[in-house]
Amino acid sequence: MQPDSSAPAPGQLRFEGVTKRFGPIPAVEEVSLDLAAGEFFCLLGPSGCGKSTLLRMLAGFEAPTRGRILLDGQDLTGVPPHRRPVNMMFQSYALFPHLSVADNVAYGLRREGLGRREIAGRVAEMLRLVQLDGFEARRPDRLSGGQRQRVALARALAKRPRVLLLDEPLGALDRTLREQTQGELRAIQRRLRTTFVVVTHDPPEAMVLADRIGVMDRGRLVQVGPAADLYERPATRYVAGLLGDVNLIEGRLGPGGPGPRRLDTPLGPLAGTDHHGAGPEGAAAALALRPERVVLRPDGEGIPATLTDATYLGEKIVYRVRLGDGREWRAALPAGAQGLAPGLAVRLGFAPEAAALVPA
Repeated sequence: MQPDSSAPAPGQLRFEGVTKRFGPIPAVEEVSLDLAAGEFFCLLGPSGCGKSTLLRMLAGFEAPTRGRILLDGQDLTGVPPHRRPVNMMFQSYALFPHLSVADNVAYGLRREGLGRREIAGRVAEMLRLVQLDGFEARRPDRLSGGQRQRVALARALAKRPRVLLLDEPLGALDRTLREQTQGELRAIQRRLRTTFVVVTHDPPEAMVLADRIGVMDRGRLVQVGPAADLYERPATRYVAGLLGDVNLIEGRLGPGGPGPRRLDTPLGPLAGTDHHGAGPEGAAAALALRPERVVLRPDGEGIPATLTDATYLGEKIVYRVRLGDGREWRAALPAGAQGLAPGLAVRLGFAPEAAALVPA
């Protein structure tokens, strides 16, 4: 019998108009989203934006007030957490301190009633995957923070879930270990091709880990896409500011149409690219420009400004410049571009395709 080619691949997720309210307070509002099987997806936003609530609804710990969540075409409404082919790794790791590494990993398998030989094989497989073979007999208090994180990951993966949920999984690690573990986590996901959904408030972490990022703001999903799309083509000022440093200037939109679009600003007419429909002619909008897209010239055409400060950051130098109306912009140049001193009069330039127009 041939497999049904129309059937969804294991690990496909769909959110259909999902809303969650706690009394009159909306935590999640009308979220609709499709995730491909084997995708590494990240929900990004500050505390209180609804990302963890969305994750808890997927895990079954909360029920939607309205809408549906489907996994491989199956509506999860009413399915209790322990019956869902989903597992969750918590920020605290929640390891049992009195159990060994091997027993922590085996805990869920024993509760499912698997045989001793199958459990031993699965535990050995998971510990090899997270590079902790040889640590079977250790207790969690004898492990480093990164090792405890990997034990929690091994335990979550041991049950072979179709979707793995990770709530701020690297928040307890220091910067160096976090960066190392990000690479390990990404490599494990690529090897297993399990659908991963991770929640984080750290934009660089989301950009490193995810195939796509969903940015949440006050319970709503405001933009979804690969990191480069969100960074270079933000749909809102909020997204532009969340994903990194950005220079903003407000104005009124000129006529629409293909190619660059005019924005009339206090500094004169400037041009940017309208990727998402910033508004009709005459509407208030802003031009968002990344510091590394700013060009500094000693003279010629451009916005007049005065260089006020320079910060050396190894691979780049960040210059602060004061514009004629008193506002400050930042320009990031390669570290080799030294020699610009505070007090120097400069001209700022940029290509229209490097600047994104967003609603005010």
